[in-house]
Amino acid sequence: MSGSTELDAAGITDPALRAAYANCRRLNAVHGRTYFLATRLLPPDRRPAVHALYGFARHADEIVDDLGDDRPVAEKAAELDALTADLHAALDGAATAVPVLAALADTARRHGIDRAHFTDFMTSMRMDTHVTSYATDADLAVYVHGSAAVIGLQMLPVLGTTVPLAEAEPPAVALGVAFQLTNFLRDVGEDLDRGRVYLPADELAAFGVDRGLLQWCRTHGRTDPRVRRALAHLVARTRATYRRAEPGIGMLEPVSRACVGCAFTLYQGILDEIEAADYAVLHRRVAVPNRRRLAVAVPGLARAVRARTVRTPSPARGA
Repeated sequence: MSGSTELDAAGITDPALRAAYANCRRLNAVHGRTYFLATRLLPPDRRPAVHALYGFARHADEIVDDLGDDRPVAEKAAELDALTADLHAALDGAATAVPVLAALADTARRHGIDRAHFTDFMTSMRMDTHVTSYATDADLAVYVHGSAAVIGLQMLPVLGTTVPLAEAEPPAVALGVAFQLTNFLRDVGEDLDRGRVYLPADELAAFGVDRGLLQWCRTHGRTDPRVRRALAHLVARTRATYRRAEPGIGMLEPVSRACVGCAFTLYQGILDEIEAADYAVLHRRVAVPNRRRLAVAVPGLARAVRARTVRTPSPARGA
């Protein structure tokens, strides 16, 4: 189904706004392979909002994380500050020439998403301009709240729930965190290239690992046994976070469960690939094979179609 058909289903008719949403959809398709695949399992009218949320997050993330952008950190921080100011203006109803902001503001209004979630997200993006490591898991949790937990909270009003929103929020937060921790483990080598380590220093130290050893593994294309043990520990902790998140899938409206269930399974598949590679992720990036993606997505699509045929609106949605 085309992006145009999705926009029609969502009742988005303004040409400029349709172009803004289309831009977000392209960002999701190009950069969020797993996320985009899962989004395809949602009813068409809900997909544009998910693309808008992803597009905005990607836009902000690229300001600080583009390896090809060698501008001074202060300049990137200033651009984030300007984006934050433009964000609040757009949420207040001001016109904006930034496509991701136009789509995001429209999505926030349509679904009643709390602007505090976007503010917290930008706070974490700002941290990326001056924080390069985290001493403890508690320190990392401050960053992860804004970079990931609030993503789960942003999504809930779009996905809809069969329970009061507040009841569904803790597992939604856990799922956002689990996705982020999975990315940290997959991308540890690339993050080193950006000068950052998103793995708690004290937990690495418990296995005799520090930034220097991680960098050595990255540079020499090898994996030290101490690094393997540390990563195995962190993979196990991340799987525990997925277990805390799993009950939340059943709290979603039936038409949204296949989408989140697909992402839930495929992101854990990244952990499987990390283990299958014997934790050799410092010098290469693992990925879930396409055959496994299809094996998850095709049954998910069948479940999504069945759910749409018995679609029952829930008074809890957006409550």
